[in-house]
Amino acid sequence: MMFPNNFLWGASTSAYQCEGAATSYGKGLSVMDVSSVFQECGVTDVEVASDHYHRFIEDISLMAEMGFKAYRFSVSWSRILPNGIGEVNEEGIAHYHRVLDELEKHHIEPIVTMYHFDLPLALQDKGGWSNRSTIDAFTEYASVLFSHFGDRIKYWLTINEQNMMIIHGDALGTSSHRKVNNEKKDLYQQNHHMLVAQAKVMQLCHKMTDAKIGPAPNISSVYPATPHPDDMLAASNASAIRNWLYLDATVFGKYNSIAWSFMESEGIIPDIHEGDMEVLKSAQPDFIAFNYYSNMTVQRSRGESITQVKDQQMGESEQGYFESVPNHTLNKNEYGWEIDPIGFRYCLREVWDRYSLPMIVTENGLGAKDILVIGDDNIPTVIDDYRIDYLRAHIKQMRLAIEDGCDVFGYCPWSAIDLVSTHQGMNKRYGFIYVNRDEFDLKDLARYKKKSFYWYQSVISKNGTSLD
Repeated sequence: MMFPNNFLWGASTSAYQCEGAATSYGKGLSVMDVSSVFQECGVTDVEVASDHYHRFIEDISLMAEMGFKAYRFSVSWSRILPNGIGEVNEEGIAHYHRVLDELEKHHIEPIVTMYHFDLPLALQDKGGWSNRSTIDAFTEYASVLFSHFGDRIKYWLTINEQNMMIIHGDALGTSSHRKVNNEKKDLYQQNHHMLVAQAKVMQLCHKMTDAKIGPAPNISSVYPATPHPDDMLAASNASAIRNWLYLDATVFGKYNSIAWSFMESEGIIPDIHEGDMEVLKSAQPDFIAFNYYSNMTVQRSRGESITQVKDQQMGESEQGYFESVPNHTLNKNEYGWEIDPIGFRYCLREVWDRYSLPMIVTENGLGAKDILVIGDDNIPTVIDDYRIDYLRAHIKQMRLAIEDGCDVFGYCPWSAIDLVSTHQGMNKRYGFIYVNRDEFDLKDLARYKKKSFYWYQSVISKNGTSLD
């Protein structure tokens, strides 16, 4: 089976990880601009990042050379509204219009994430998502975006990896670290506020534009460690708490029953205001975007203390419900992430069978310590066969999922260009395009095409038929 003729081949970035200009051109600070995670990990911050803000014309030209049909990127909330609400930064509006102009020139479809971890610091100082007023702030922000860009963008993504911000907020640097009596209950209260805000924004999108809109969680199918019934139940628990809690609320407008039972047992049920559930039911997403890197394997909980997981793809545990364990049938990348292309197909099938909404993959990729070498033409390059092998295996499985009947309309792996990784900075690279800088030495920030650049160019030009 072939990929659809209008399949959206592309790649992804996020504002805080690639734009730079973090404190310039009227932009307000975001939580990621001041995150302590970068310092704790001993890596670069995001003040300059990949300097995409100043070099987007060059970067988009390279994307066009690769043959991109789509470019998934995020808008910086605090670049549009420096204080999260109120006064609009006209320079921020003008910047993203220039980006859209350049994409339009090259016939590249923009797929825009409204919120990718970078909550305006001014809102965080007021309690962030723990404060119910952030629902209104996000709705106001969305209204500004739809007013200025609604006639130029066909695909909107609401919140990137909401589930990871709840489960792994400390690792990502998005946690508020507020002093509260019950931190876990506060997290699931934040989650509820995000769900309500997202639903309101979906309603608003359909009211103000003709565009389509969907959520963008990180989804991992969950395997039981053994056929033991207790491990099967543990896998069911993990799937509900990690995945279906978020998508059930978004698509069906109700809380997943297993996840609700978990919250009830833990004493962390969020406070739900009158009308909230009606808002959730009215959301009506048009599609599901999701990020996939690996799957999880779990066993029944042994009642042991839970170790804080530093990395969002290294699994998690909930005492009494499930414990993550290694899957010894899978290879790992150099950062310990299990590589599971067949699981990608399984994940696509699972999401399709559960929700029957069109799907677009908005992240999937291999981070590695790329080495710049001089190529045969005396031009610097990266011989990243390992990335090509990873992507080829996953794209093949995506094609098989389409054969299985899954409706997949696009693939935007992580990432279009090298950018700042939250834990490993510029040492861990994902891009098709090498950005010439080190952790703290900016060098000249020149762009060089990796071997995977030319490979992906061929995949796109032949609409996936070159995979074999």
